[in-house]
Amino acid sequence: MDTTSPWMNEELDAFRDTVRRFVSKELTPHQATWREQQHVDRELWRKAGEMGLLLADIPEEYGGAGGSFAHMAVVFEELSYGGDTAFGIHVHAIVAHYLLNQGTEGQKRRYLPKLASGEMIAAIAMSEPGAGSDLKGIRTTAARGPDGYRVSGSKTFISNGYLADLILVVAKTDPSLGAKGVSLLLLETRGNTGFHVGRILDKVGQKGQDTCELYFDEAHVPLENVLGGEEGKGFAHLMTELPYERTILGVCGVAAIERALQLTVEHTRDRRAFGQALIEMQNTRFVLAEIKTEATIARIFIDRCIEDMLAGRMDTVRASMAKYWISDLQCKVVDQCVQLFGGYGYMLEYPIAQMYVDARVQRIYGGANEIMKEIIARSL
Repeated sequence: MDTTSPWMNEELDAFRDTVRRFVSKELTPHQATWREQQHVDRELWRKAGEMGLLLADIPEEYGGAGGSFAHMAVVFEELSYGGDTAFGIHVHAIVAHYLLNQGTEGQKRRYLPKLASGEMIAAIAMSEPGAGSDLKGIRTTAARGPDGYRVSGSKTFISNGYLADLILVVAKTDPSLGAKGVSLLLLETRGNTGFHVGRILDKVGQKGQDTCELYFDEAHVPLENVLGGEEGKGFAHLMTELPYERTILGVCGVAAIERALQLTVEHTRDRRAFGQALIEMQNTRFVLAEIKTEATIARIFIDRCIEDMLAGRMDTVRASMAKYWISDLQCKVVDQCVQLFGGYGYMLEYPIAQMYVDARVQRIYGGANEIMKEIIARSL
């Protein structure tokens, strides 16, 4: 973009350079390999942990880098600029924030340092075959016994599901209480005989990200691993933490829009038709002018959202606006850019084609955009 975001400063500029070099070396060159094997290499998590990138906005006392949301925004932007959709750091960071903001002191000290180092990889298990955005429909249960909980049920579309060592499971600890009977449980997967990973799902896009089905057959969770130490707080925790997730999706979406515009401007300058560069044709220039304008509006909006996150005033309604509007715009812009690439835009060797298939799910995960509109409408 032509202007520097108001939340950026010299320290963040230096941090961005570090992240950009890491992405260029450790992520961008391996995207094809990860798409083929359907997950990143576990070693990547260790490397990112050593660089302080996994939990950049978690306090140092819990093993994090001690930065702010601005540091994580830089990480998410650079991943998008580098064309990565395989590294599940987004979900990992979301789980860390559930722990930081909702967990007990013991839970924070037990898990956050391991998440920060990459020793443990985190996932969050919400969606089920019969319950997506409507979490009240979940059927996974957690029966309490003297030695802990026994979790039974299944989850689907779980990012990081194949590699996860720690899963934040949404389950009913008291099915008779409806929404008030839902709790979040911290389930460790290693050696947990009741936990089983199903197949890595074959998605339209984002194939390098391990998205799985998970099965729980009386999987064990210690009594002290109820998030926050109290049952029945699951929905309250979810409502509190979802703005963080949805703002992240907005940050990634704007960066993807900016990348798509840059790639398309470069292509239309180089590509010639009917004796002139594509960018010299009126239709091309008008389409790019529209995209440039929309990208600028989206940048100004997400910058305000980032500032609100930093100030602690980001709310559910604003986050829902960012998630739905930016993801809709991302899909629209990338589609327009594919058109300007012509046949080349449909070839996966061209980054714009990969962006096309990777973008579509942005309107679904993190809460379907229709749900975002319902949340916004309730504020009217």
